[in-house]
Amino acid sequence: MDRGGGDMSDIFAFNGSEDAGYAQPAPIADADAAIARIPTSLRRAERAAWPTASEPELVRHYTWLSQRNFGIDTGFYPLGSCTMKHNPRVNERIVQLAGMNDIHPLAPAHHLQGLMAIYYEMQEMLGHCAGMDEVTLQPVAGAQGEFTAIRCIQEYHRSIGQSHRDKVIVPDSAHGTNPASAAMCGYSIIEIPSGEDGRLDLDALRAVVGDDTAAMMITNPSTLGVFEPDIAEAAQIVHDSGGQMYYDGANFNAIIGRTNPGLMGFDAVHYNLHKTFSQPHGGGGPGSGPIGVKTHLAEFLPSPIVGRRPSEEGEIGAGDGWWYTWEQPENSIGKVHQWHGNAGAVVRSWAFYRRYGRDLTTMSEHAVLNANYLRHQIMNPSPEVREKIHAMPLDGCPADVVKHEFTLSMSPLVDAIGVNGKDVAKRLLDYGYMSPTLYFPMIVPECLMIEPTETESKEALDQFAIDFHSVISEDPEILTTAPHTTDVKRVDEVWAARNLILRHPKE
Repeated sequence: MDRGGGDMSDIFAFNGSEDAGYAQPAPIADADAAIARIPTSLRRAERAAWPTASEPELVRHYTWLSQRNFGIDTGFYPLGSCTMKHNPRVNERIVQLAGMNDIHPLAPAHHLQGLMAIYYEMQEMLGHCAGMDEVTLQPVAGAQGEFTAIRCIQEYHRSIGQSHRDKVIVPDSAHGTNPASAAMCGYSIIEIPSGEDGRLDLDALRAVVGDDTAAMMITNPSTLGVFEPDIAEAAQIVHDSGGQMYYDGANFNAIIGRTNPGLMGFDAVHYNLHKTFSQPHGGGGPGSGPIGVKTHLAEFLPSPIVGRRPSEEGEIGAGDGWWYTWEQPENSIGKVHQWHGNAGAVVRSWAFYRRYGRDLTTMSEHAVLNANYLRHQIMNPSPEVREKIHAMPLDGCPADVVKHEFTLSMSPLVDAIGVNGKDVAKRLLDYGYMSPTLYFPMIVPECLMIEPTETESKEALDQFAIDFHSVISEDPEILTTAPHTTDVKRVDEVWAARNLILRHPKE
């Protein structure tokens, strides 16, 4: 560790002087008595190897780490199936207000009226924009929302004496968590192929629906970035068989304000607050995956849900004339999270929704506009530029208009010069961009999924298209050995995933 602020990577190698680091206050209870309660097998045999760095040294270390990361505040972030990248700073100011960030989960309802008012409003707003009747904010991730919604569908079928329904249908373009979530509920998965145009194949759907169909799980727009024009007919086919329709809300930002899952015929939906409603995700913070359902599924939602009644005399409430209460649906599947969901994510997203309201439609329009503009710029280079390009990519899915994202196949580059999608993605890092999503969906060979989102300027999109053309015009050796400018070069991802290093090695 360089104390001067250079290489600060090995903070555990810096021991400083004894007890130079932050000191914890002495325990109130007798330390020996407290330790005695810990089973001998769980006690440390030696002192933990914590660094003994001072506060400024620790700050320098983590600042140094932050400067090595690429994020949305660093540059263009075209990662597909990720949606919203920008997180307005005003949301952070609101969530850090006293009374928001210091609430204990066991606090009684009369101490939480303000937060519960926010929860109630968020339930109502999410239900409205998706065409659902009831919402729970419990799930804390999109995949957990999937699992929760499928469990509600499962309990619904049991309640009407149709427990024999044990099949869940997914298209081959589905996100991998869809079949995984259904399998966790004990369902068998039936995958149906997409049509030649990449969209739902209704004949393939009709061939597999039946008395054993529990549900169909689908994203619309799909992971290919295109809207399913036959979605209402698909819903009718599933409903006629007695099944339910589940909507994966990962791409919800492409349609908000223009249509909704309820109008398409869906019975349940999960929202990604970290994809559509500005909650930071990934390294920026945890996610949140609320679910909304139609009335017939509402009694099975996990608790708690916030309800309200008019305030009575002496009740202060939230100051809006209502008294808010924690409620449990009649036949709830129980909790899927220890407390009340990810409160910070909910408050941030509520602030975003409150701030923009009906203008969220404009957000959606801009996301679609940017995706179509960038796709056009990439696929239509000038004759002079095209002459230098080794091979033009192919559209991952034929469409006059895409939604919030689009896919490109790098297969022509493989055939022309032996350069694949991974090589292109790695080389884009050298140009200062985050890589697009690579090799997903898998039905597109050598796939790059690109999503500019609603917040990027025309100038940023133009520059990315220019740089993309430069990449696919370069010497193959440059691409196959990229990246060249990053601290970490090309790694063996398979080896790294199978050989995790989760502990700092001792000297």
